Amino acid sequence: MREKKNYLYVDIKERTLLLHSLVELKNQLIQQGRYTDCVDELIFKVVNVPVKRMKNEYV
Repeated sequence: MREKKNYLYVDIKERTLLLHSLVELKNQLIQQGRYTDCVDELIFKVVNVPVKRMKNEYV
């Protein structure tokens, strides 16, 4: 069976906040001596996601 894909649409401020939060989580994991592989993958995905321009429908 095919897995359902979920999409997350964020603006530039939300993307920046997400990246800062992931880097902070990675730093905490490093301090605890734990693996950071999954956080590294998420950071890589967030940084390399293509930007799609959308109309602002809330105006």
